[in-house]
Amino acid sequence: MIKHYKNSDVNTTAIIGEGTEIGQFVIIGDNVVIGKNCKIGNYCEIRDGVIIGDNTTLGSRCTISAHAKIGKNCVIKYGFVLTDTPDLNSPSKVVGFVSNNVKIGANVTLMPSFVIEDGAIIGSCSQVRCDIPAGQVWYGNPAKKK
Repeated sequence: MIKHYKNSDVNTTAIIGEGTEIGQFVIIGDNVVIGKNCKIGNYCEIRDGVIIGDNTTLGSRCTISAHAKIGKNCVIKYGFVLTDTPDLNSPSKVVGFVSNNVKIGANVTLMPSFVIEDGAIIGSCSQVRCDIPAGQVWYGNPAKKK
């Protein structure tokens, strides 16, 4: 069973896995795939073509740019932004990628084209401007290895 509120906007082309819960005022775009047993917090925006793996949690007010991928078993706290725009003057269509078993603190921004690899941990309020190797802990603005 999929649980979502009537005041959320889930596109009819989205594929939502069994046991997934979608919070209030969530927008889910065209051709989005969300795995099984996920939790999507209130006020999230998941744009067209996003893929989210099984057992992943997004806290409230997360924005995931079109065609991004988030792996399975990730815990992403509130206010996460996975952007495809490096700045307002140079739009980009290259989005970042979050691998499996990643933990991301509140209010983190992942800049375009960068990858957070398996098992990495990103501290709250960090801005990720480079690839993050597997299993490492990074934090700050810009994010740096602990």
